[in-house]
Amino acid sequence: MGKLTIGVVVIVVLAVLGGAAFLALWNPPVPSTPVQKVLPDARFPR
Repeated sequence: MGKLTIGVVVIVVLAVLGGAAFLALWNPPVPSTPVQKVLPDARFPR
């Protein structure tokens, strides 16, 4: 039972480290269309 627990913990740690490395090194594509949003004047009190 102890070796099984250690194996599961090692797999989880490797998965977390792999996911962190993927997110740190991944360059997502830039949106090709500009994003525009109209904000109403009522949201900005004077």
